[in-house]
Amino acid sequence: MQVVKLSLKKANKIPIEADNVNPDNFAGKTKEEIEAILVWYGNGQCPLGDLFNVEVEGSDSVENTKIVIEGDVSRVKRIGQDMSAGEIEINGNVDMHCGSNMRGGKITINGDADSWLGCEMKGGEITLNGNAAYYVGSGYRGESCGMRGGKITVNGDVKDYLGEHMCGGEILVKGNAGLLPAISNNGGTITIEGSATMPASEMKSGTVIIKGETSDLLPSYKEDGTEEVDGITYRKFVGDVNAGGKGVLLIK
Repeated sequence: MQVVKLSLKKANKIPIEADNVNPDNFAGKTKEEIEAILVWYGNGQCPLGDLFNVEVEGSDSVENTKIVIEGDVSRVKRIGQDMSAGEIEINGNVDMHCGSNMRGGKITINGDADSWLGCEMKGGEITLNGNAAYYVGSGYRGESCGMRGGKITVNGDVKDYLGEHMCGGEILVKGNAGLLPAISNNGGTITIEGSATMPASEMKSGTVIIKGETSDLLPSYKEDGTEEVDGITYRKFVGDVNAGGKGVLLIK
């Protein structure tokens, strides 16, 4: 097992683009080699060791590499981007694009996350033990597919556009969702245990389950009896018919 511990040397106002901070780039490297990895700081690059304290224990494969980030990194973007295996644990808040394009492995965030968490994710698992901002598990603007695989669990609330253009995978939100969750969905499953506003607009396929209060349900859904999931009976709606959709919307 290889464990790499990171902590900021000082709080940063200028954003750091840390797309190289993932187990794929750290596995098997020494402390000095990891400190030399370049990250973007504002409009220029600098070695990771100029910004972070780095500790390394052991040396192992990507699958057996864990990165532990201590403290607030709410101005550090793209942690875990493109990772294929291993584990990242963030003990604090994190900035945008965490886990973007993730293909495998696990990210645990013990804090809040900014927008675009797990965007266009293809595999792996993200667990957020706080609240998330906008576009969780969605696609970047202009893309036809957002999240394609894997699982995102948010143990708090999320803001608007949850799972926008989602094509596969699973999202579980244990709190409330903002406006237009599951907009333009093309697959996958979204479960919201709290409330949601105007869900599943323009959805073509996939499943959305809402256990709490649903407001502003679109009139372009056709009610189709009931369906039972995990012992709970839901009202079943099919649509969005305006988009020729055959998605399933289950409301408690």
